[in-house]
Amino acid sequence: MNLFRILWDDPDDPDGNVQHIAEHGLTIEDVEEVLSNPTSTGTSASSGRPCVWGYTLEGIYVIVVYDEIDQDTIRVVTAYEVPESR
Repeated sequence: MNLFRILWDDPDDPDGNVQHIAEHGLTIEDVEEVLSNPTSTGTSASSGRPCVWGYTLEGIYVIVVYDEIDQDTIRVVTAYEVPESR
């Protein structure tokens, strides 16, 4: 993905996206790695939002679901480990 900006909530916000991905064992760096180098793109079956799949630097296969804010900006909604076969 060619993104210029990823919107992250305050890390201390208990309802924010940083805390949400942390609940799934992921960091901002993990998610940004997948967004930078996705293996596939699509739409989330549960929410209808755009998403990408890919690997973290540690080799964990994850889905990243996001909202498109504008042409160059997204806000991550969630990210979590998934099985490699979809």
